Amino acid sequence: MARHPALRTFRRHIMKPLVFWLLAMPGLWLGWQWTLLLTRQAHDLGFNPIETTHRFLGDTAILILLISLAVTPVRDLTRWGPVMMIRRRIGLAAFWYALLHILAYLVLDLFIEAGTATGALAALWRDVTDRIYITLGMSAFVLLIPLAITSFNRMQRWLGGQRWQGLHRLVYPLAILAVFHHGFMVKGNQLGPWIHGGILAVLLGYRLVGMIARKSPHPSARAS
Repeated sequence: MARHPALRTFRRHIMKPLVFWLLAMPGLWLGWQWTLLLTRQAHDLGFNPIETTHRFLGDTAILILLISLAVTPVRDLTRWGPVMMIRRRIGLAAFWYALLHILAYLVLDLFIEAGTATGALAALWRDVTDRIYITLGMSAFVLLIPLAITSFNRMQRWLGGQRWQGLHRLVYPLAILAVFHHGFMVKGNQLGPWIHGGILAVLLGYRLVGMIARKSPHPSARAS
């Protein structure tokens, strides 16, 4: 059934482009808001556009990361294998939004304040060592880099399936770090980090239950 020409056409010409544009929409919206701001028109970035940009990009990166982790459970529950074809694209989108999140912080905050690239990098290092939420966020991003680099078929063949799968299990600790980064960053007991943490707990719990089930002997095997 999955090899039916109509399904191949849907995957190649509809599903993949649709997912691409859906993933690009937050970035396009943010770019449009900055265009309105710079041309002195009404915009939705609020009284502090820089902080709004930081938070929007960070929230988007975490949300897309969680969506990428949800692809496998969706495949298992729906038994629709072609959904796995968009998991890599979703994961790469999470990387790019995380990168933009860091670049926005580095350029819009630190570079403008320091005045030089060297000063901005020095300030970033001080923040990484002094502020726990930035330490967590940068740690998560560092773990995300090798996943993005090795997300292509050529790298998967070069590493071998087993090593590639082992490397990409880093997505679990980095997702935990990203959620804690969000929790430590916001002021007060806000709902957003709890929602992200709850979703991540469900997704990790699903994988843990599946791993235990795979390792447990089948009832028929125990009976024999």
